[in-house]
Formats: sequence, structure tokens, C-alpha cells
Amino acid sequence: MTLDASAPLEIDPLIDNPATRIIVCCGAGGVGKTTTAAALGLRAAERGRKVVVLTIDPARRLAQSMGIDSLDNTPRRVKGIEGGGELHAMMLDMKRTFDEIVEAHADGERSRAILENPFYQSLSAGFAGTQEYMAMEKLGQLRARDEWDLIVVDTPPSRSALDFLDAPKRLGSFLDGKFIKLLMAPAKMGGRAGMKFLNVGMSMMTGTLGKLLGGQLLRDVQTFVAAMDTMFGGFRTRADATYRLLQAPGTAFLVVAAPERDALREAAYFVERLGAEEMPLAGLVLNRVHGSGAARLSAERALAAAENLDEGGIVDQESGKTRVRDATGASPESPPVQHTPVEPSPVQHTPVEPSPEDHEAHAYDGQGEHTTEQLTAGLLRLHAERMQVLAREQRTRDRFTALHPEVAVAQVAALPGDVHDLAGLRVIGDRLATGGRTPAGAA
Repeated sequence: MTLDASAPLEIDPLIDNPATRIIVCCGAGGVGKTTTAAALGLRAAERGRKVVVLTIDPARRLAQSMGIDSLDNTPRRVKGIEGGGELHAMMLDMKRTFDEIVEAHADGERSRAILENPFYQSLSAGFAGTQEYMAMEKLGQLRARDEWDLIVVDTPPSRSALDFLDAPKRLGSFLDGKFIKLLMAPAKMGGRAGMKFLNVGMSMMTGTLGKLLGGQLLRDVQTFVAAMDTMFGGFRTRADATYRLLQAPGTAFLVVAAPERDALREAAYFVERLGAEEMPLAGLVLNRVHGSGAARLSAERALAAAENLDEGGIVDQESGKTRVRDATGASPESPPVQHTPVEPSPVQHTPVEPSPEDHEAHAYDGQGEHTTEQLTAGLLRLHAERMQVLAREQRTRDRFTALHPEVAVAQVAALPGDVHDLAGLRVIGDRLATGGRTPAGAA
């Protein structure tokens, strides 16, 4: 089974459908989620929709590609959009989002007590899982405002792509945990009963934790929990509401991957998890797919032709000297060219993947001049190397497709450079729109 057996992922009908209100781009780190999210947002806007793209990427590539000096927790309109729609972009500020929640759900005095609490400051700035939860919070806020036709989410660059889905449940487990309930008990009981409970019921625990964490930290935690008591229910309610929003028909998940073993393995796990959680999967976006305009010439035939050309030049008649060349055509007596080392290839008839430096060195004869035969042999080896990459990517894709033949796939052909502006995002959008029908000559 090959990738072509999977149904192509139709991007334009997805982003044009007014029922599609949220698109979540997820996958392993470094596979192009941010670029994919930005390209989808731009294409949807230029096809007439009012779009906001929420990124959690600290590299700030989204702002650069959209011509914005910087992004923050407030959506900013992107200039230069063609068509009748609008594009806004924003970058999640984890701490600011947490602060906004506190300010919105606590009175002035309690809000100040929470915001100034040392434990809260540590929690909001980098506690494990906080970024994922705050991304969910911000998504819920954006959807509640009902200001945009479409919200495109670039999920956090987490240790695992599953962290985004796990965040609400982890928060619920944290709030329902015995430790938090124990710390909340004195505040709930209040007065002398609460103090008695704190002094007696918690004496052993506080003594032990005080040694492990330090007495001041434990007191900060207790103060934080007491101040946040009335807000815990709201956190849980909003987390559950956002989780249900992700399961709703108006949401579409796009799993983004590269044609590499680890990335597609992570994509397969995510596809299975989305199915288990009954969340709507639109399909797989496969980024940086290589192609060739001469795919009918196999790597084996290209290498054989290169070796035949080398064998025809064993005797260098121009110099009047007989010099035995190795299997790649390089002469042991040839001086190095441009200080580029030449490494002998393996035994003949063994497929090899020479480096670009090798190809450059093989293109020259002993007098520093290249012949047509040598240049042709070098190009054939370059083609063989490309075909070996294509074959490796195809095998990796086939393994994924064999496991999940029901998943629609859109391939995005690799670009020669990075995307750094709206024009580059438009190219990515165009390639996304072709689905699995990647042009034969794509790079």
C-alpha cells in the first residue's frame, strides 16, 4: 500500500465551510506546525473569512512571516491580505493569560494577594503543564467572544503532542488531589476550627514538607490555595467546557508531520488518541516531502551509469599519464580542489549517498578542469542520492498509511528555503490545497 491509496485531504472545502470554527494543528516538535497554521489562516482570510491565528511558538517565526514586529496576548491585524477577509495573529503569553483569569474572577484585594504570592508567580511563569492549560483557556476566551469566523491554533512545542489534550484533565486532577484538598480544608472551615485543624491535623505533614520544600514555600502554597479557593471551581468548569469544544463538530484537528520515522510515529499515536477521545480528525498534513522530475530513473540505474562513465575515463590521455582511478572516478594523484577532501566511495555496485563536496571534487580532473563525462557522472550521483531519499520517505509514509488507511493526507512539497513572509505562506497554502497531488517536479 502506498500513500496514494489514502484519500487526499481537501483543504479549501475545510477552511471555506462556515461550520468550521476551530482548526487545531498538532504534532511533534519541528515538523512545521507554526508555518502550517499561519498558511491555513492566510489562505482562509484571503478566501473571505475573518481569521485569528493563535501560536504558542517561542521562536516568533509567525510574527516575522506576517510582517509584524512582535506578537503578544492581544490579536493584531495583519496587513497585506488580499481578498475580502481579515487575518489577525497573536502569541500566547502564558503568565498574562493566568493573570487575566485571576483579575476577572477575584475581587481587588484577593486578586492582589494572588498575583503577589510567590508560589503563584512560579506557577504562572513555568509550572509543568501550565502553558498547555493556558492555551486551552485562551482558545476558550477567543471562541466565547465570537468575533472571528475561524480560529487556527498552533499547539505548544511540548515534550509530547498529547500534552495539549491532557492539560484540562491534569488540571482537574491537580485541583481534586488530596494534597490540595488538605491545604484547602483550613480555609473552608474558617475561624478557630480551621486553625485547630491546621495546627493539629497538618502538623505532621507540614513538618515533613517543610524539610523537603522549606517552610516559607509551604506557607506560600497554603496562602495561594486559600486565596484561590473560590476560583478552583471556575478553572475546572472552563477546562471541561473547552474540552467539549474540542470534541464539537465545528472543530477540526490536523495532525502535522514530516516524512520521518519519529514524526510519523508520533502522528500515529495522536491519530489513535484523537479517535479514542472522539475528537474530529480532518487529516494528516505531511510537510517537506521531496520529489523529482526524473523519478523514472532509479537510483540503481543512475549509479550504474555514473560508474560506466568513470570507467571510460580510467586513462587520462590529455596528460599522457596512466592513472588508476577508484570506483568513483577520483584519482589518488589528483590534488585537492578548493581544500575539499575527497573520500573514496565503497566497492562498485554498492548504492552510496555521496556528499555534495564529493560531487564537486569528482567534477574535476587532475588538471583542475572538468570533463563532460565527469560532470554527468556527478549529476547522476546527485540524482541517485535524491531517489534514495524519496524511497526512504515513501517507505516511512507507507508504514503510516498501512496503520491508518482511513486518514486523508495532504502533502506539502519541500521548499528550497525557509518561509519568512506572506508570499512564502501563500506558496505553502497553494501546496496544501493540492492535497496529495504533489507536482512531479516538486523540490
